[in-house]
Formats: sequence, C-alpha cells, structure tokens
Amino acid sequence: MSMQTFKEWFFTTDHKRIGIMYLIGSMTAFVVAGMMALLIRLEQSQLGPTITDNPNEYNQWLYFHGAAMVLAFLIPGLTGFFANYFLPLMIGAQDVAFPRINAFSIWLFYGAIILALLSFVIPDPPDIMWTGYPPYSITTVGNTAYYVFTLHLLGFSSVLGAVNFLVTVIYMRAPGMGWNQLNIFTWTTVAAFVLQLVFIPVLASAVTMLLFDKYLGTSFFNPEAGGDVLLYQNLFWFYSHPAVYVIFLPAVGILFEIFTTMCKNQVFNYKACVYGGIWGIVGISGFVWVHHLYVSGMPDWLRIGQMVTTLLISVPVGLMVMSMWGTLYKAAITFNTGMLYAISCLFLVLSGGLTGIPLALTAITVHLSETSFVHAHFHFIMAMFSAFAMFGGIYYWFPKMFGRYADGKWATTGFILNIVGVHVTFIPLFIIGAQGMPRRYWDYQMFPQFEPYHQVATLGAFMVAAGMSVTILNWIVCAFKGKVAPENPWKSCSLEWTHAPNCPQAGNFPNPPTVTADWSPYGYADREANMKATTDPGFPGAAKPAE
Repeated sequence: MSMQTFKEWFFTTDHKRIGIMYLIGSMTAFVVAGMMALLIRLEQSQLGPTITDNPNEYNQWLYFHGAAMVLAFLIPGLTGFFANYFLPLMIGAQDVAFPRINAFSIWLFYGAIILALLSFVIPDPPDIMWTGYPPYSITTVGNTAYYVFTLHLLGFSSVLGAVNFLVTVIYMRAPGMGWNQLNIFTWTTVAAFVLQLVFIPVLASAVTMLLFDKYLGTSFFNPEAGGDVLLYQNLFWFYSHPAVYVIFLPAVGILFEIFTTMCKNQVFNYKACVYGGIWGIVGISGFVWVHHLYVSGMPDWLRIGQMVTTLLISVPVGLMVMSMWGTLYKAAITFNTGMLYAISCLFLVLSGGLTGIPLALTAITVHLSETSFVHAHFHFIMAMFSAFAMFGGIYYWFPKMFGRYADGKWATTGFILNIVGVHVTFIPLFIIGAQGMPRRYWDYQMFPQFEPYHQVATLGAFMVAAGMSVTILNWIVCAFKGKVAPENPWKSCSLEWTHAPNCPQAGNFPNPPTVTADWSPYGYADREANMKATTDPGFPGAAKPAE
C-alpha cells in the first residue's frame, strides 16, 4: 500500500470506506474472541486443569470472549459496517449527514479495539467478564478501569453513529421517498440506533459508578455503606437486554433484503412488520430486563410482571418471523451462499426462540438460571443467528462492494462446517444445562458425568473454527481474484443495486435518484413499472423517466 493510499483511507470521510474499516475491525475482534472460545472449550474438554491451572486466566478468556463478541463484533459489525456502507445507498443519499463525525466514531471504535487487544499484555488485565458485576469487580486486582474506559470509547462511538444515521435517514432520503418506501433494513437500523441513544447512557453511568467505587472510595454498590450490588445489575441489564435487540433487529433487516431479492417477492405484511414488529420490539424492550435477575431476590409480583413482558415481546418478534416466512411463500427461490445463511437463521431463531420461553417462565428459569442452558440459548438466538445473518449479508452484497462474486465451493464448505459445528457445540450444552451444569465454571469435577458432553461440544467448536477460517479466507481471496460480477447480479429493485454501480465511488450515484409514490424497493410484482418510478439519467442501468 502506497503512502497516498494509506492517507486516503486514514483520513477518509467516505461512508463506504468507513464501513469497510468497521468490517475489518469487527472481524479482527471476532477472530481473537473466537480464539478465546476455543481456549474455553479446550479447558472444559476434560476434568481438572487442562491447559491452565489458574482460574483467573480462565476468567480473562471469558471476559474477552463475551465483551469482544458483543461490543466489538456484533454491534459494530451490524450498526457500523452494514449501516455505514449500505444505508445511505438504500435511501439514495450521497453520504451521511455528518461525515467527519462518522470518521471520528470509527477511530473511537479502533481505539477501543486496540485497548481490548492490549489487555493480553498489561500486567493486571480485567478478569470481570463482560458484565463487570460487583463486588468482585471492585475487590479484584484486575484492572477494572481498563474495562470501563474501553466501554466508554465504544459507547461514544455508538452514540455518535446513532445521531448521525438518524439525521441521515430523516433528512437525506431521495426526493419523493416516503417512510413506507424504506427498506426493512433501514427501518431495523433506525430502530437499533434509537435503542442505542436511549439506553447507552444507562450503561455508561453504571460502569462509571463502578469506577468511582473502586478507585475514588464511593459506595454505590457497597452494602456496608448503604450501597446495593443489585443496583448495578439492574442498570447493566437495563441497557444490555435492549442491546440484544440492537443486534437482533439489523440482523433481521439483512435477512429481509436477502429473502425479498432471492425470492423476487414483496415483504409479506410490510406495515405489520414495521410498526407492529420492529417498533413493537423498541416499545417493549425496556420492560424485560429483570428476567436476568429472577434468582437475585425480588418480590413475586415483580417476577410475574417481568415474566409477562418477556413473553409479550415474542409477539412483535413473531410478526417479523411471520413476515419472513410469508415472503418465502410460493417463491421461485434463487439459492446461493447468502440465501443458505439466511435460511439457516430461520432454524436458529426457531430453536433459540423456543428455548427462550422456559427461561422467561419464573417457575422454570429458577432451575435453569446460571446453567449452560442459558448460554446455549443465548448463542443460538443472538450470537450465531446474528453472525450468520452478517455472513449472509456479506455474501449478498459482496458484488456491490468488490465487483466480484464470493460464492463457490469454498463458500459452501464454510457454511456446512459452520451450521453443523454450531449444533454439535451447543446441543450438548442444552442437555447438560438442563441437568445442572453451571455457567462460567473453570472446572466441574463435581459433575464427572458431563465430561463426554463437553468433549462433543469442543469438537463442534473446532468445526466452527474451521468453517469460519474457510469463510474469511474465501472473502479475502475473492475480493481480489473472484469472478467478476455484473451490475445488479441478483436483479434487485433496491436503490443500492439499481442506481449505484459496483464499487461505488465518492458521491455514490452518478446523479442522485428521485422516486415517485409508485416506487418500492420490493416492487417485483410489476418490475418494469417499478423501475420507471425512479430516475437517474447518469447511470447506464437506471430506469428512464416515465413519459
């Protein structure tokens, strides 16, 4: 890379380049956090110490795996990479509203990534997991301030991104584009940014009070001085459960873009999906956090109320899932790698969603809480569901980003290893979790009967590692040597495919598009009429103005 190219990327304010930088940063966090997952599984593959005899070292693996996967991979990947690269293209904008703030947010994110990676070399690394629960986080010799500062950087980056993209969607849509003409991905991303704006300050306040307690002598969470450790848990989960939907919503939006294009169907029940599903989740998400605290001690009336709201949020989620299945109904489906990942997500959300129901019920979750059943459920419904949606989205939009296909035998091989490996890993954990295997235990000599299950799960984890390695290497190779793709290879009706060339340059569109009231990003029923409802005479593949 020449110095000029380096400067162009380092100082860029182009939303597409910033999106690629988010992709690189989030995938770096994903790879390192995945290595931590392999260390965790290796340690648990046998009774007694396996690769470390230091439980604190095991805690450090847990800390980095959880924090990096959620805060440095999933959230930045979905609301950083996908939103940055594709949202302005979908709404016909030439860039985001505040390009320099956008550039500042990516460097805050990279600062947090660098700090997180340095936690492996500092003398007193954080060992408090991604939750940072007191009193341990206040009494440990681990560097709690390091954890807090990393979260602050990620939080500032997310808040700046949220403000930027909300303003972009409100004020920079293509002339004539109404709210009911937005892509589902745009709606889900807007909803995720609203959640970030509302709830991130709560997490920032909680970890700041943690910092003050440990280093300045305050007593927010010290019961001996009138504090309450449960205050932190309430504040933490008041953000962190809505954060599940910050991840879940954009992932679902990606699935809709893939399904509609590969099925050549409109979104089934569009308005119910948007106003009942997406905004229903936003409305209820702030009333369900207490189910994380069912066993921490609370009055029964509060448990019952939170059980009802937790079950209630399955209604808007159900509306969105019904829309996805309805979109697939009677479709002539084009199968490719992106579609394979999207279809696999339907099974992941089914298994993850159904296992969430017993965790919402107070009488059952009292027995399942803090067992492997919980983290198997969590990985199905959020971690792997969202990661597979991201992978499907990367394959779907790969021709747009690089002008080349990434599909092929290596892509299919990676998918098979990933989907099989996920089930081999987590189904045994569901079984032993229901039988009482605790979460986060360094060793389990009191449960020797669980060792064969852990060994099977470890085998599955290495299958996933092989699949992820093949997938990432395939992307890198295809970005430079893949088969050249034509403009709009999937025959989509969405603006990023119909009016922007592959590998779009600064400004995105030769001439910014204008849409009429008849246009829809999913107008496949009468594709010719739908294409006439947009104009962009500067792009060779654009529709001609209606006469």
